[in-house]
Amino acid sequence: MKVTILQFPGTNCEYDTEHAFKSLGADTEILWHKAQSVPSDTDLLVVAGGFSYGDYLRSGAIAKFSPVMKAVIKYANGGGKVLGICNGFQVLTEAGLLPGALKRNETLHFLSKHHNLKVINNDNTFLKELNKGDVVNVPIAHHDGNYYIDENSLQELYANNQVLLKYCDEKGNEKNPNGSVDSIAGVCNKEKNVFGLMPHPERAMEKLLGSDDGVKMLQGFFQA
Repeated sequence: MKVTILQFPGTNCEYDTEHAFKSLGADTEILWHKAQSVPSDTDLLVVAGGFSYGDYLRSGAIAKFSPVMKAVIKYANGGGKVLGICNGFQVLTEAGLLPGALKRNETLHFLSKHHNLKVINNDNTFLKELNKGDVVNVPIAHHDGNYYIDENSLQELYANNQVLLKYCDEKGNEKNPNGSVDSIAGVCNKEKNVFGLMPHPERAMEKLLGSDDGVKMLQGFFQA
């Protein structure tokens, strides 16, 4: 499996992401934002976390104008699998590849800690190694992780099984750290080939570091 990892000025999770996928047996390539195309052998394109362009203007708002994004949109619209993690999620919403938007955390503070997530839908490549209702423990690290979507579009997400993950406590009860609508932590597009989440599964690959729950989350892409 070939995983291509997108890198903007300000990206800081590309090497964590590379390490995570290499540990699962993938071949990886880091792609600079000035690239004009996505490598033809790419099985999964990951938009990694960080602070693209320093999060100036609005998180992900400048990155969507980078040269590579035309190729990313073409790749996604052609059915290619795309995963956006944290700032990558923000970039994908700004680019129109995922519904909704990410706002400043309700607390107005940067959050950095482990947090539990509940699997809401697993009828997709990303989470098919997990069961609906499973609770996983994965780090969060964001300032603009407050997911927003209007009521009509929210109902459409539920109707299409596009809500993937919600913030919760260890028992699966909703526990919202940032003010996100319905405690939503991750969504996908209607076609279920573009995925985005604010938490960092690539940082939950080893029990020594607090959790290895990210392993099953990422392994789904290897079974496609």
